Amino acid sequence: MIQQESILDIADNTGAKRALVIRVLGGSTGRARNTRRTASVGDIVVCTVKKALPNSDYYVGNNRKERSTRRKVKAVVVRTKFPVRRTDGSYVRFDSNAAVIIDEEKNPKGTRIFGAVARELREKGFMKIVSLANEVI
Repeated sequence: MIQQESILDIADNTGAKRALVIRVLGGSTGRARNTRRTASVGDIVVCTVKKALPNSDYYVGNNRKERSTRRKVKAVVVRTKFPVRRTDGSYVRFDSNAAVIIDEEKNPKGTRIFGAVARELREKGFMKIVSLANEVI
């Protein structure tokens, strides 16, 4: 369950390492409990890159003026700590929350995906991410 202000690991080779969620696109809201939008595996979120490799496009320096120009990106959630229920009744959960940065056509910007991804991405239409991943659970 990813919501606003959640920190995500970036699971591709674009150079970004950590991202902060600033908006959940779609997702679901709990009617009786809290009414925040929460994202699960396969949902798209808008993030800002907080930590990146120094030689990447997402890196900004350490002074205040450069930090204010952080990049906003769209990403798809590929792993969550919160369990995801499948249609056969089983649950799948991961050790970390992770996302992959995507472009406007919902294709990944990176050329490699690190770590396992959930099978639910196939049903949501992210076939390129599934094919790049080394393990689909």
